[in-house]
Amino acid sequence: MKNLRASFLISSLLFAASALCAADKVTVTVTHALDAARPSETITIPWSEVNKALPNAYLQKIAVKDAAGNVLPYQVTNVAPQAKDPKNVGAAYGELIFQHSFAAGEKSATFTIEKTDVVSPVFPQKAFARYIPERLDDFGWENDKVAHRTYGQALGEPAPAGVVKEVLVTSGLDIWSKRVDYPIVDRWYNKGHDHYHKDQGEGMDMYNVGKSRGCGGTGVWDGTTLFVGRNYKTWKIIANGPIRAIFELGYDSWDANGVKVSEVKRFTVDAGHNLDRIDSTFTFEGAPTITVATGLNKNNADKGQEPQVEVIKNEAAGVLAQWTVQKTNGALGTAVLIPGGKFEGYAEDTLNVLALAKAESGKPVTYYAGSGWTKAGDFPTKESWEKYLADFATRLKSPITVKVGE
Repeated sequence: MKNLRASFLISSLLFAASALCAADKVTVTVTHALDAARPSETITIPWSEVNKALPNAYLQKIAVKDAAGNVLPYQVTNVAPQAKDPKNVGAAYGELIFQHSFAAGEKSATFTIEKTDVVSPVFPQKAFARYIPERLDDFGWENDKVAHRTYGQALGEPAPAGVVKEVLVTSGLDIWSKRVDYPIVDRWYNKGHDHYHKDQGEGMDMYNVGKSRGCGGTGVWDGTTLFVGRNYKTWKIIANGPIRAIFELGYDSWDANGVKVSEVKRFTVDAGHNLDRIDSTFTFEGAPTITVATGLNKNNADKGQEPQVEVIKNEAAGVLAQWTVQKTNGALGTAVLIPGGKFEGYAEDTLNVLALAKAESGKPVTYYAGSGWTKAGDFPTKESWEKYLADFATRLKSPITVKVGE
């Protein structure tokens, strides 16, 4: 790991030196209205604006710098790409992404995007997603704060005669709690199924999903009963780090009290954040709207942990959260958040506490879901978890403004 970091540092210094000679650059100004700090703020710029300011700029030969001249990690995606690039002028990308942590009171920051003569370094991976066929069609994703997985078709299929196989039918979302900022999904799967249920210094899978919503699964609520789908059926990775991962999971249709419903979830996973953005698009007929629910498992701790679970509600912010104190595994904060005035109240069933929203067919419902663990160091108390969620909701209500050019 030390050799890898040293190699990256040397590459970055050489890259920065070369970039000093760049003749073509454009200034980017990012502003916001909050007095509070905004750590790991993700800044996205349509590549069409970059290409307009810097014709013939390519994703491998640019540098993004802050006002002090520090080279920043960046990512170029194919999200909403331009037309093909038959003239080879660097026009066919989607978005340029980088991050900045605004200090308290820092309401403006400037950056430069520069064309360089050398290839930019490969930046450390902080957001990642992968289909995992070797573990019964699991799908895993993570950033530098939290890891997750959910379950595919193979896990839900009955075991063949004479074969010992785990069977679980659920569309709930799992949590893997991390104590490190580097990727662990592949590492833990390679250790074998049972090893990541014990903390060996990097964290552990201690969260219980079962048939519940886990942390952020969805369903259709009819006022008394939650109707849920089965394990995801299709997957598609759209962007895969180093700063942002985007992927979609598709769910077969199910009956929700007489209404046939199907769902596609789009996940946006940003480095530095404990909550992921999820855009769930429900398709249905026979009703103008449905009430959808996203929720948290009431009984989310490992066996033998004697958990004390406190439910936290912040209706003004659209937050439903839990603080689970465990016997030996520390305390775990979990949450779902429905922003933008779309929150419709709370409910619960035997397995879950739920937050509600209205959905129209074919139009996404946006919400956020995630967790924080005392042993990771960021959230030592319930109050620190509550504050993080309130600040997160405030940031969503007051987004940044990005201006390219003078």
